[in-house]
Amino acid sequence: MTLTRRTTLACAALAACGLSGLSATPVLAQDNWPSKPIRLVVPFSAGGANDLMARAAAEGATKILGQPVVVDNRGGAGGTIGADIVAKAAPDGYTLLVSAAGVISNSMIKKTMPFKDDALTPVVMIGLAPSVIVVPKNAPYNNLRDFVEASKKGQGFNFATAGTGSTPHFVAEMLNVKYGAQLQPVPYKSGGESTTAVLGGQVEGTSEASIIALPHILNDGRFKALATTWTQRISAYPQLSTAVEQGFADVQIAHWAGIHAPAGTPPAILDKVAAAVDKAMHEPATVEKLKGLGIEPIGGTRPEFVKFVDAERKRLGEIVKAAHMQEK
Repeated sequence: MTLTRRTTLACAALAACGLSGLSATPVLAQDNWPSKPIRLVVPFSAGGANDLMARAAAEGATKILGQPVVVDNRGGAGGTIGADIVAKAAPDGYTLLVSAAGVISNSMIKKTMPFKDDALTPVVMIGLAPSVIVVPKNAPYNNLRDFVEASKKGQGFNFATAGTGSTPHFVAEMLNVKYGAQLQPVPYKSGGESTTAVLGGQVEGTSEASIIALPHILNDGRFKALATTWTQRISAYPQLSTAVEQGFADVQIAHWAGIHAPAGTPPAILDKVAAAVDKAMHEPATVEKLKGLGIEPIGGTRPEFVKFVDAERKRLGEIVKAAHMQEK
């Protein structure tokens, strides 16, 4: 055999080995996943509803997957900063996003975004904190109908929000667009600040996550609750009726938390994540803990979460257009 022929055959053999190794590596990585800690990016500060749901999911998933699931709070820009980190991460299942409504609505509202919607793929729902429409305890309104009708008189009402595109902002615009309310959204930096604005009388009302609103309703009595904006009553406060029950069928929204992954993450890994979170959200101790805080654990499957995200994108997109919520 000539030197040239031996060299050609050797190169071909090496190339074949290299190609074989490349094709096998992703499969091997999927089979061994997870083999190291998983980073769960929460695009909000610690202590809020999304953070608490993320930590419950992380704790449960750690036990199920056998690797630490570490929460990493990266707040700012309505959740965009944390989402951008995950959108640009390697699609290997080791960097995941705790998503919220902003992962759907931010691109509809903001003039520019650092990533495209399809850079993230929905994996599984964690849970939700139903939104509660509240006013000061001495306000003359006893239900949502009273509040909406009163807002139509005079100059209307100022309605505190946690910023443009936040859940309270959508609540205000749903009431404005669908039911003729005259609510002027007033953006604050956080739900805590908007809550303080209501307590201090700077605004007439707001809509806030149950975990934040309930202590001021049930403990110190400084809030009067008018309705919850989810489709079901809150387990921790079942006497409060929903907006739907009060005749506002189009007022349906909650502070939800789910898991999104970088696009291109292998489906086998996504299925493992979804199964782990679903199991964690049905652990009796977790259910009891979260429901006591006003949070409803959900879990579920990947197809169910994809269906939810698609429906929310369509529904919220209609509100954004009708209320002209886009940044100028």
